[in-house]
Amino acid sequence: MIGARLRLGASVLVVTLAASSLWAGHREVKTVESAANVVQGLSVIPWGLLHNAAGVAIIPHALKAALVVDGEFGRGVILIHEPDGRWSNPIFITLHGGGIGGQAGIESTDLVLVFRTRKALDRALQGKCSLGQEVSIAAGPIGREAELATEGPFLKAEIFSYSRSRGLFTGVSLERTRLHIDAHSNRAFYGLRAGDAREVLARRGNPIAAAEMLKARLIGLKGPPNVQPVPVRPLPWYPIP
Repeated sequence: MIGARLRLGASVLVVTLAASSLWAGHREVKTVESAANVVQGLSVIPWGLLHNAAGVAIIPHALKAALVVDGEFGRGVILIHEPDGRWSNPIFITLHGGGIGGQAGIESTDLVLVFRTRKALDRALQGKCSLGQEVSIAAGPIGREAELATEGPFLKAEIFSYSRSRGLFTGVSLERTRLHIDAHSNRAFYGLRAGDAREVLARRGNPIAAAEMLKARLIGLKGPPNVQPVPVRPLPWYPIP
């Protein structure tokens, strides 16, 4: 009887996971999986920025081509950082650039946008966001530069941008780049009707493995360990003879 119940429970689990995967398109799954892989390298970005971020956008394998003008060059996801530390369902986005040309050849790189303010994040979630115009953006600080993140140009930046090429993360300028909500990919991945950001955030259906893996890796990012002072016991008092 117990064995039959276990087999039934396993069958229900398999059917549930299969049903939750029916909606997820192959291209969208690959995008989320690639974003999860990018997260593994985010430890070089100052942890305090990620810990206090309103949200983060991850665009794996973005392309920068000399002959592309006002064309799509990146697909990725954006996630909201909830007050309790959790991360929202990934919302699919596309990145379009004006005047990307000027460099010969094509370069593939991973892009990460750290949203410092809820205002900038809300603009992005509304569907269209022009970086450097509607919201201020700056190349993100690395290492000791993080100490200056509240001074000079860093102070005004609502978004910090990073790129990773050949395994190394650096700050990058993304002026005149536009971010759009990818409703088609949201519909394909989640099985939604409209596919806008609000519908993705309100979704309460069965979990999708790729999305859960991405959120788990973001939650797993840890900052420097807390250094607790070692209590010093007072020396015993001895009377002077």
